[in-house]
Amino acid sequence: MPSHFQPLRRLPRWGQDTVIAAGYFGLGGVLYSAGLHSLLGGGHIPMWTRYALLGVLCSLLLLRRRAPGLLLCVALVPLAVDAALGVTVPMLLAFGDALYAATLYGSRRLSRAMVTLTAVGALAASVIALLLVPDWRIAVLVIVVYTPFVAIPVWWGTDIRWHRELTETERANAAQLARIAELDRDAAVAAERARMARDLHDVIAGHLSAIALQSEAALSTTDPQAARTVLTSVRENSVSALEEMRTMIGLLRDHGNGEVTAPARLAGLSRLTESARASGMRLDVHTDLDPATPLPAAVDLTAYRIAQEALTNAVKHAPGANATLTIRHADGVLTVEVTNELTGSARAGEAGTGLLSMRERAAAVGGSFAAGPGGRGWRVHAALPVPEATA
Repeated sequence: MPSHFQPLRRLPRWGQDTVIAAGYFGLGGVLYSAGLHSLLGGGHIPMWTRYALLGVLCSLLLLRRRAPGLLLCVALVPLAVDAALGVTVPMLLAFGDALYAATLYGSRRLSRAMVTLTAVGALAASVIALLLVPDWRIAVLVIVVYTPFVAIPVWWGTDIRWHRELTETERANAAQLARIAELDRDAAVAAERARMARDLHDVIAGHLSAIALQSEAALSTTDPQAARTVLTSVRENSVSALEEMRTMIGLLRDHGNGEVTAPARLAGLSRLTESARASGMRLDVHTDLDPATPLPAAVDLTAYRIAQEALTNAVKHAPGANATLTIRHADGVLTVEVTNELTGSARAGEAGTGLLSMRERAAAVGGSFAAGPGGRGWRVHAALPVPEATA
């Protein structure tokens, strides 16, 4: 709306309708007073009759927003009386606003029907004019002058309504996209929480399991040197757990000036195996990894975590058992396998979370995972694809 219409826009809707109705009545009064009102006869009709008809029609315009369909139907009555007495410009202008209101504020069905009704009405008026006016040239002139009074308001209302509906559709689409984005963010947060839960389990469970077993061994031994060795391993596991926790917290920070330690990789496998052996496990390690051929970070970390979790489960559920850790890299696949015997002291623990964590980690990098009884013990096997660029 132009700047000079802004004061009108600040009014409530009924106030805007009142101003518009008064404006049409005032404009009609000026045209009547100036004698510029007649289109077709009616010069002998008293002016008070004209003012009365215009007043009735302008009063009906107060319904332009609340009941545009009713306004259009009732407005036909004073317009028909005016046409019978001789068509006048003020009445056509006011009726044009009724057409505009019905098109813009009416129901979608009414708005669409207005185009058809306008075309039919213009055609009927043209036929009537040609039949009633003796001189066809005057009839054509009346048609040319009369048609815009009907067609322009409907066209204008249709155009504004189309733009408004387009704007509402765009707003609805924007709101829907915002909702989808919010759902995506919620899903991302849920996925991140699940990942953090897996990481917390993998980082802490292994170290705490080793600490629990090693501290139990330290309490049961009478050899000071053996106890010192076990307590040294306990301290190393504690420090490792703290370092990895700091790493996770640092990586989750949005900002920070402090440096964080890189996540554990297969290059640090010796610390993991030493911790397992210190817990009483008899562990054999077989690996053909070439330090000169780096692995993708995701695959490297995943392989380490799977090995860590598998050894943790072996220490927890089969303490003191013989175990084997095998890591092979061939034909674009990194294989991690942990097997351990089932000792007489093996106990069924709650390994479901660990197995699920390993399976999800393998799937996240496009690999496969299997775990279950194998031979005389338990077998964990993961195959992780390695991209050719780093194979």
